[in-house]
Amino acid sequence: MTSRWAAVVVSQGTRPVELARAVASLEAQTGVDLEVVVVGNGWEPTGLPGTVRTVHSAENVGAPGGRNLGLGVVDAPYVFFLDDDAHLPHADTLARVQALFEADPGLGVVQTRIRTPEGDTLARWVPRMRDKDAERGSAAFYVLEGSVAARRTVLERTGNWAGRFFYAHEGIELAWRTWDAGFRVEYHPELEAVHPRMHPSRHADHLWLDARNRVWLARRNLPAPVAVLYLADRALMSLGRNARHPAAAAAWARGFRAGLTSDAGRRRPMSWRTVWAMTRHGRPPLV
Repeated sequence: MTSRWAAVVVSQGTRPVELARAVASLEAQTGVDLEVVVVGNGWEPTGLPGTVRTVHSAENVGAPGGRNLGLGVVDAPYVFFLDDDAHLPHADTLARVQALFEADPGLGVVQTRIRTPEGDTLARWVPRMRDKDAERGSAAFYVLEGSVAARRTVLERTGNWAGRFFYAHEGIELAWRTWDAGFRVEYHPELEAVHPRMHPSRHADHLWLDARNRVWLARRNLPAPVAVLYLADRALMSLGRNARHPAAAAAWARGFRAGLTSDAGRRRPMSWRTVWAMTRHGRPPLV
């Protein structure tokens, strides 16, 4: 029996060839009843197959905000999020994810393996702190937003994506809140997406956003004593890493200050039980 899925692809309209490939890989999925939604972030999507549903914002609302726009027009019980420059190389990917969800009601979010067109998986694409063996699946406490599946009920309980983050670290919040809601997040390397090799520095303001969103992440989600330790650790790590680059260190410091002084949104601190679960899995929310 097939289940209904929605796939949300957010695009600024700057990569039409890659977007067409992403959409084609989704429409090629077998064994599921799939609705593909393309969100135009600052543009109105055109040139797509008639089977694709579109929604758009006149302004760029950021990656998580765009995903939330897509969520607002679908009601399928399972949702898959794919970057517009990524694609699924296998037609049974979503059917295999569905089988995982159906076999385990406690599984809330699944991240696929992400590899380059050359077949490499970058260390930062493996959602673990130390063991970066891309072939080993595990529990995960952050997700890479470019290829991730979730139960709709879990997204509703976690508050969907952190739209105000605009870019960076919304996948950490989604994972933390999923665990806090009583569901698990898992990395499954047997499921694959292909994504070009890119570095966060392609975004000119990535250091500022990294720092601001780290602060917002802590303010929104961590018990107060843990938040203080988390932010102290992040500040020491990041400023130390950029010590030889004054401009980078200054950008990060400005973002950190903005995170402290601006509105972070609704605070929903995780329970101490979740803190302990993360610690037991080797990912205490301090680093």
